[in-house]
Amino acid sequence: MTEINEETFLIKLYEVIKKLSGIAKTQSFRFEQKWEENLSKLQKDPHVIRPIPIEKDKFLQDIDYRIQVLKAVEEATVDGFYAIKSLLEALYHNYFKSEEFKKEYLNRDAIVLKYLVAKEILGNLIQYNKMDHETVPLKYNIMARNYTMIKLSGIDEVEILQNLKKLKISLSEEKLIKIMKSIEEDGIISITEENQHYHFEIKNPLELSPEALKKYNATLYPLVAWPTQFWRSFYNIRELNFTPPNDIKYRDFLSSILSRSATQGFGPTNYVFKNLRKYFEKRKRQD
Repeated sequence: MTEINEETFLIKLYEVIKKLSGIAKTQSFRFEQKWEENLSKLQKDPHVIRPIPIEKDKFLQDIDYRIQVLKAVEEATVDGFYAIKSLLEALYHNYFKSEEFKKEYLNRDAIVLKYLVAKEILGNLIQYNKMDHETVPLKYNIMARNYTMIKLSGIDEVEILQNLKKLKISLSEEKLIKIMKSIEEDGIISITEENQHYHFEIKNPLELSPEALKKYNATLYPLVAWPTQFWRSFYNIRELNFTPPNDIKYRDFLSSILSRSATQGFGPTNYVFKNLRKYFEKRKRQD
């Protein structure tokens, strides 16, 4: 971590928030646009990411305004989580059950797409999946987490249960086998019994027909890809991973906050801005 003075610290903090403000604006616009194009018939609204207004001079000079902006960023980080959750809810609780979906994707394509979407979103966003493993039905979640391993070499129920524990999903072996048999009925996997264990292999890869793939890429895919694009850009504040100056107030507290910015993701980003707000509130009380 590089050590800087207090003025540079505030400028760096402003620059990071300015970056996040731009990402929130462009990504929220894109999310709402793609939602309108693909899911408007559901008559469900997406959870949008609130704007983060910021004026440089006021942010650098006015501690009350600085606290206000930090609060807005903190709330926007939470909005990002709920935006993704609102998309998953709309897809799995509404769209995939709609007549429109049944007309657009027939037979096997309709089955595969539900697994494919979970793999694209939950498979990429392990941190999100640790916080929310109720929105998407469990069988799609299980395959999102384990599909690659099953495809490469096959795995047994013990390995799957261990992987699910990493997502904070507690499941009995009996319930897991029941779910895996449901996945087998969908034609995705095959199950054999070996040495008192169940062994799972891919029977049919998660591939859409050429016609369905073309339709998916032109319509739904940009919306499905949005959570990963947003997560990797918005929840990345590594620029704040520096050492506070020795003479700054409450240096140890500030240093412990900034050190968390070295890690990408919702948890560290939300923690940093929540506690930076508390840091400046503490300074305001003492000044």
